[in-house]
Amino acid sequence: MRSNYLFPESARFYEHSLRLYERLGRELDFNIMFSQRGMLTLAHSRHDLESQRRWANAMRLNGVDSELLDTDEVAELVPALDCSPSARLPVMGGFIQKRGGTVRHDAVAWGYARAADALGVDIIQNCEVTGFELSSGGAHTVKTTRGTIGADRIGLATAGHTTTLADMLGFRLPMTSYALQAFVSEPLKPVLDTVVLSPACGVYVSQSDKGELVVGGGLDLYASYAQRGNLPTVEQTLRGLLTLFPSFSRLRMLRQWAGIVDVVADSTPVLGRSPIPNVFLNCGWGTGGFKAIPAGGWCFAHTIAKNEAHPLTAAFGLDRFARGALIDEAAASGIAH
Repeated sequence: MRSNYLFPESARFYEHSLRLYERLGRELDFNIMFSQRGMLTLAHSRHDLESQRRWANAMRLNGVDSELLDTDEVAELVPALDCSPSARLPVMGGFIQKRGGTVRHDAVAWGYARAADALGVDIIQNCEVTGFELSSGGAHTVKTTRGTIGADRIGLATAGHTTTLADMLGFRLPMTSYALQAFVSEPLKPVLDTVVLSPACGVYVSQSDKGELVVGGGLDLYASYAQRGNLPTVEQTLRGLLTLFPSFSRLRMLRQWAGIVDVVADSTPVLGRSPIPNVFLNCGWGTGGFKAIPAGGWCFAHTIAKNEAHPLTAAFGLDRFARGALIDEAAASGIAH
């Protein structure tokens, strides 16, 4: 969970989402295991340091907390990190958003599901959408493997499969679907009490309440709907982890999984109206959609109800590609290039 984004449009949105997360457990009356343990982004070169100074200063101007750290401060915060002069990638500093952290993903899903069910929302599992019935006024019927559903307005929030549904509706979206992998190690004693991200290594890591290391990296390098992921990405991610933490070399990985994410050229989501009058889009979140769930749902509900973009997501519309008004947040998304 973090709101350390560069541009004002992104910073406002993700900061709103983080603030909603801070009280979400109370609103849902469900323990989502929210832990504001801090989000540390490492710098391994003078170029990284200059970029992070600009990034952190932009965050402050946007009203988001950030703090620059030197090598000694990073070493004190994360003793297990290799900050020695002989490190393969020397740690030259970094910056931290102390209000960032982690939240339990399945607890969020169950908390929302329970609250939605109490409000009368129907949650139908294992129900595949197979098509739509279109008329001059838009799409008013959703075809599924369990029958048809009539609807005055339809929202598409299906992550990597949004383009598949858009194809059924007769329009194309400027996004590509990739597998994104994550890993969990065997449990060990407390060793890491913050989230560490190294864009240069292409890896992030935190420690769960059960003691497991939760590790993630970059996207698989080719478009795919295969949720198994591939071995070269596993090797690259774990190589990056051991570059940062050589002492983890004897750890065993317990499990690995992959999910399908929808990536847009500017690493900024698409949230707003589609070319079909009564169909709305909530997609293009790439690798960063989970942190945006509260604000994404908040703004999406506004958009569907009022048929207009919420002020926080007015810049995230599909029309930005026609206007050339892209919001390039690749660095803040943790993508090294």
